[in-house]
Amino acid sequence: MVSSFLPTSNSQIQFRELLEDLYKGRSLVDFVAGQMIPLHSTDIWVVCRGVIGLSVVQVDGDESLLGFAVPSMPFGLPLTMMERDCYQAIALSNVGLMRFSLAEMEKSPLLCRSLWHQLERRLRQTEAILALVGHRRVKERLEELLLLLAQEMGQPTRDGQGIRLPVKLTHQNLANTIGTTRVTVTRLMKELRQDEWLSLDSQRYITIQKF
Repeated sequence: MVSSFLPTSNSQIQFRELLEDLYKGRSLVDFVAGQMIPLHSTDIWVVCRGVIGLSVVQVDGDESLLGFAVPSMPFGLPLTMMERDCYQAIALSNVGLMRFSLAEMEKSPLLCRSLWHQLERRLRQTEAILALVGHRRVKERLEELLLLLAQEMGQPTRDGQGIRLPVKLTHQNLANTIGTTRVTVTRLMKELRQDEWLSLDSQRYITIQKF
């Protein structure tokens, strides 16, 4: 199972309070699920609500999922080594983002320090994704990925018996992340449902039962 490496929710709450205090009156920029987030060389986005999928488009057109930006996490071209033409950020749910320029960041040491702690979360997440790809059995890779997503963005179910993922990930998304085919992921998802390891609700959201 993925180790519990994420900071407490209190640190995320403190960071959101810091943003609200430093930038009172600034409106969030809203995007709907499936919408591409515009990326500019001098802008950094911070997620305040929702989940962003970060990916790179390969030369052959295949898309590789790099990770997820969840509430309090920053993302943007200044924070990646990827080329602008192949790096993309897509709203996986309805999201609310706050945008900062590099100039604003440089003027606020407190904001820079706080964003650095959130970048550490992103780094740990990336390392966890790289580590799970090392599993020889594809089923283990898929289980580890779903557990990681549950830790990053999961919401406890009302009965407390599972963790629900608030985004709809396609089988192709999952396959790209763990280095396999969509057909294989579809088969394994069916097996995990039969094993009651996970379930799907009427809206096709995943709930992990064995967490």
